[in-house]
Amino acid sequence: MSAWKAYLAVGVGSGVSSVLRYGVSLFSQAALGSYFPWGTLIVNVLGCYLIGWLAVTLSRSPHGQLARLQPLLVAGFCGGFTTFSLFSLETLYLVQLGKPAMALVYIVASLPLWLGAAVAGERMAR
Repeated sequence: MSAWKAYLAVGVGSGVSSVLRYGVSLFSQAALGSYFPWGTLIVNVLGCYLIGWLAVTLSRSPHGQLARLQPLLVAGFCGGFTTFSLFSLETLYLVQLGKPAMALVYIVASLPLWLGAAVAGERMAR
């Protein structure tokens, strides 16, 4: 796949899944209430499952028909649906490489950094 086609595939996948994520959020808020971010929890769990399944499925046949859709499905769809899915896959990859300590550092560092960045952005905007 040429570079421009891969970028286009990522954009299309991301656009479709972002709309789907928004729909899941609206539906879950209507069905379950707004006292807890159910939509985010649901898309993160589904996205993590999907990216794990895709990683294994695509690795079994790296030159197959489905592998050509990797930019659309993994970077595009899963990335647009939830970036937490990629974080989960990267953490799993570190463990599989025999680097569980590095995976733990990645996990322990990520959440405070994400929250800190959100607080910094919020404060900067005020």
